[in-house]
Amino acid sequence: MADSTAVRSARGVVFIHSAPSALCPHVEWAVTGVLDGKVELAWQGQPAEPGTYRAELSWTGPVGSAAAIASALRGWDLLRFEVTEDATASSEGARYSYVPELGIFHAVVGVHGDIVIPEDRIKAMRERASRGDVALDEALDALLGVQWDAELEPFRHAGDGAPVRWLHQVV
Repeated sequence: MADSTAVRSARGVVFIHSAPSALCPHVEWAVTGVLDGKVELAWQGQPAEPGTYRAELSWTGPVGSAAAIASALRGWDLLRFEVTEDATASSEGARYSYVPELGIFHAVVGVHGDIVIPEDRIKAMRERASRGDVALDEALDALLGVQWDAELEPFRHAGDGAPVRWLHQVV
């Protein structure tokens, strides 16, 4: 029988795409509070928004930690971030994206990195589209987080020598 601790453990990445310097220690404290361990991020200048900083952190913690981290960080109007949680043998993965203008976006992520859209959300989207409340393409874009990706893309290009990760290009 598998160790129950390993089954309930997840891993992921926190991407702070932009934060003003005054907010950086608060971000570290918030993530530390969720992960129950001292977190020190390696802050680098964010060329996409001069005067702000970017950082990333690979984390390990209980399943659901990505949601807790995103909840701890959301609502700070000067912060842009993404938090991912990899799928495990007993849980789907997750991606949370936040930009001040749009708020938070959440997607379920399957074992291969694809966004998984639950059946009830597809049915609701089809119903709204059939009533003419929204165009089908617009509704699909909302389910996939296209606006969040468009807003965050310039910030994902980290700058010279920094790691760059493409969350939306899964092969």
